[in-house]
Amino acid sequence: MLLDLLGVVYDGDTQIAGAASAIERLRRAGLPLRFVSNTTRAPRGAIIAQLAAMGIKVADEELLTPARAAVEWLRKHDRQPHLLVHPDLEVEFSGLEGGSGRAVIVGDAGEAFDHANLNRAFRELIAGADFVALAVNRTFKDTDGLLSLDTGAFVAALEFASGRSPVVLGKPSPDFFHSALTDLNCPAADAVMIGDDAESDVAGALGAGLGAALLVRTGKYRPGDETRFNPAPTALVDDVATATDWIISRAAA
Repeated sequence: MLLDLLGVVYDGDTQIAGAASAIERLRRAGLPLRFVSNTTRAPRGAIIAQLAAMGIKVADEELLTPARAAVEWLRKHDRQPHLLVHPDLEVEFSGLEGGSGRAVIVGDAGEAFDHANLNRAFRELIAGADFVALAVNRTFKDTDGLLSLDTGAFVAALEFASGRSPVVLGKPSPDFFHSALTDLNCPAADAVMIGDDAESDVAGALGAGLGAALLVRTGKYRPGDETRFNPAPTALVDDVATATDWIISRAAA
């Protein structure tokens, strides 16, 4: 079982109704869980603490984020990062200053997505630095309840200007989903993804070979999202609680 966080389990600092009890039901049913989030504004410890404050206990190994994947990528390729990320996320990349080459790492930098920072990243890219995107989501549901530009818009600007295509580490990268499933020792065909993003969560999971992907009507979902991307969701459900009903009923069949 793979679950998105923002828009599925919580909005801002508020738990989505029934999320904690749904997660507990999945655990009681014996279904191993991984939380796969494209959130790149907060470090792992802050995400886990936020969930704990909502009554949802998540172990460190149960949370997979693009920042963790990026740290592993940088070490594997012996690169030091040029960061275009939210200031709160920079701590995740400490101790990686000694690589033999450079890589531009782009996440949801928020207000740091200004011309000066984007131009510095652009100049790194045209000088030969590797190009790594933590995610390429188009939008996210912001704290005011409205949609805001997400990382993908700024990644696209850098891609257009530099003529370079990024390595994408978060959803919808198949490697991201497969990494989560490897930790679960679960064949892709037996796995289910729950998300509010029809493109990155749902089509991404199905494109990676997962057996099912459920689109919830919470978070960033807007009517008609279920028809906008291929593959289409296995099912459209109201929220994570009804997704849990769907999963448990089929597991028991």
